[in-house]
Amino acid sequence: MKIISTFFFLFVFLLPILASSSNKQVYIVYFGVHKGDKESYEIEEIHHSYLSSVKETEEEARASMLYSYKHSINGFAATLTPAQASNLSKLDEVVSVFESHPMKHKMHTTRSWQFVGLEEEINTQLHFQSENSEGLLSRAKYGHNVIVGVLDSGFWPESKSYSDDGMGPIPKSWKGICQTGDAFNSSHCNRKVIGARYYIKAYESVYGPLDRKLDYLSPRDKDGHGTHTSSTVGGRTVPDAAFMGELADGTASGGAPLVQLAIYKVCWAIPGHEKVDGNTCFDADMLAAMDDAINDGVHVMSISIGTPKPVGYSQDGIAIGALHAVKKGIVVSCSAGNSGPHAGTLSNTAPWIITVGASSLDREFSAPIVLGNGMVIQGQTTTTFRLDNITHPLVYAGDISLPNVTQELAGQCLPNSLSSEKAGGNIVFCLRGNGTRVGKGMEVMRAGGIGYILGNAKGQGEEVVADPHVLPATAVGEYEAVQILNYIKSTRYPAAKILPATTVVGTSPAPFMASFTSRGPNVVDPTILKPDITAPGLNILAAWSEEDSPTKLATDDRRVQWNIYSGTSMSCPHVSAAAALLKAVHPTWSSAAIRSALMTTAGLKNNNESLITDSMGNPADAFQYGAGHFRPTKAADPGLVYDATYTDYLTYLCSLRMPGFDPSFKCPQNLPKTNDLNQPSLAISKLSGSVTVTRTVTNVGKGRSYYFASVKPPTGYKVNISPSMLIFRHKGQKKSFSITVEKDVYCNSQASGQEYEFGWLTWFDGFHTVRSPIAVSSV
Repeated sequence: MKIISTFFFLFVFLLPILASSSNKQVYIVYFGVHKGDKESYEIEEIHHSYLSSVKETEEEARASMLYSYKHSINGFAATLTPAQASNLSKLDEVVSVFESHPMKHKMHTTRSWQFVGLEEEINTQLHFQSENSEGLLSRAKYGHNVIVGVLDSGFWPESKSYSDDGMGPIPKSWKGICQTGDAFNSSHCNRKVIGARYYIKAYESVYGPLDRKLDYLSPRDKDGHGTHTSSTVGGRTVPDAAFMGELADGTASGGAPLVQLAIYKVCWAIPGHEKVDGNTCFDADMLAAMDDAINDGVHVMSISIGTPKPVGYSQDGIAIGALHAVKKGIVVSCSAGNSGPHAGTLSNTAPWIITVGASSLDREFSAPIVLGNGMVIQGQTTTTFRLDNITHPLVYAGDISLPNVTQELAGQCLPNSLSSEKAGGNIVFCLRGNGTRVGKGMEVMRAGGIGYILGNAKGQGEEVVADPHVLPATAVGEYEAVQILNYIKSTRYPAAKILPATTVVGTSPAPFMASFTSRGPNVVDPTILKPDITAPGLNILAAWSEEDSPTKLATDDRRVQWNIYSGTSMSCPHVSAAAALLKAVHPTWSSAAIRSALMTTAGLKNNNESLITDSMGNPADAFQYGAGHFRPTKAADPGLVYDATYTDYLTYLCSLRMPGFDPSFKCPQNLPKTNDLNQPSLAISKLSGSVTVTRTVTNVGKGRSYYFASVKPPTGYKVNISPSMLIFRHKGQKKSFSITVEKDVYCNSQASGQEYEFGWLTWFDGFHTVRSPIAVSSV
């Protein structure tokens, strides 16, 4: 009886306690904006008092605190049980309480800046002092005196991209620090990288102390991703850069080579995962970095990180941090994500963020295949391994898979799926699908294959990501993959040879949209059109960590100073650099004005003078490229801008029934429609009847000017602009107009068979073309 009673006590009383303690997660408790009337130590004590109200002891409360956000963001991160988090969320002064989710950044230069029109000669000398050049780089002094904060996996300080030769002094306004740690000391910061910090408390609360074999406990980058993105933003000019000394050779440069960089390491290696899977970045760590970056004095934040799926603004650490940054006039540029081609997949959906999709360059790394019948198939690769210039037996992976591999997965060259007996000595043809591209090549090599061809599966089109495979290899588009498969099936002894890779510049059509780039519509708020813009993100060369291989495979022992990488992570820093240049030329412009200038001057055509397509060759739309492909030089003189203030964003949040982000702000009694936010784009969902919205433009061009409106309405809809002419008498003058959208009863509104239809509104003064995308749905 006593034994039963003891068991009953354990079951009823002790187990819930144990379950509760083991169920702790990292939560962010967000109060909005600081009122500015308290010192840092007072703020931290207040945060501790909130924790004490839900914890058993004062000691437990203090031990559970990870971060107290004390500069601009008012909140804290702590380990809480769901019940404790729920209790805190019920307090009136709390805006939101949300779990600090890990945000896995995936693959989320020598050519790209020339491709987008920044063709001025760049070098490490301060020749920007010339008064004669009219180019954007010269006008912006190459980004001189602008500070860009990069949130990522750190940086590799020995890279030539971070040299401070010829750089000016550190700005007096800078408040940041150079945080020391593993293989990193204060000498690794200089007049180029003026600050470096790392944030790991949320990561370690989940995974435990960092395994120092996986990563450096310091701002040093062991992954390569952060080095790639930061050098794309503001890397110095480096001649004779190339991948493995052979491909993409030329002069490498960031878009704004004289900006000063501040590095915030927030992403870390995932224990137990292949490094190719990417790093993980926690909301709580990133919010701490953004709070510091705002206080440190950055002018632009570049964040090539996003959530695995769209998240509401009050639950999104990046959105919250970006709103506080915008209040201080900081431009925040973020990647859209790599979950395409599916619709409604993009992250970083907040209207105060520049959300960037990924598109291609006019450069390929050609590695053709010559089939045994003489047919030449175009392929691409960045591997520098070569086969003898003779034909070798060619086999399809689906024909040599092991018996335990399902028919669905046969042909995809997943780990331990190929028969060594049948693969040995052959070139193996594999299909994309599950697994990583470089991992498939590793499997071919394990099974004894001497070469590898990767073919796009159905729906992936002609976009080819060029990879640095671990054996002779090349990759082909969907059409070419079908040709190869048909050849193998029609021939008794199929054979092929893979020719060595060469760099080919001037390819067309370019740009086209990458299939991996995440798409709209914006599922958080369909009245905000996202993404905003697209930039090069396919096969981009930039600096790399010399602690990581180009494939990021643990079994790949190659080391490189430059790597070719793909993803919206690569497109985001292109736009961040453009924003830095615009900030230098127009220091008084708001973040919204800079975003507007980039969007309304974006291009819609490729280098064939045709409209931009997707990777399948079909016309792309605003849910892929936003306003179009960015053109930095055009953005420096946009003519008109759609400006918005911090107060406008708070009013917009009130319209979404999300007050409280700033306790000092009271929502107006008459709330505007959410799509009345002064965006340089327009999205209307579930249109019934007609909708009228208001926009306001500010003249930032010449003094007296006349702008005339033209509209390409979405199919099945009518769009009316009133007034259709705007007269400006001086620079800085604002003019408002209305846009009325209604169904065209004389036209089938679903003519294209799609949920959304797309159109354009353009203002033109004879010189400036100010163009805005329109997306409308009636269902």
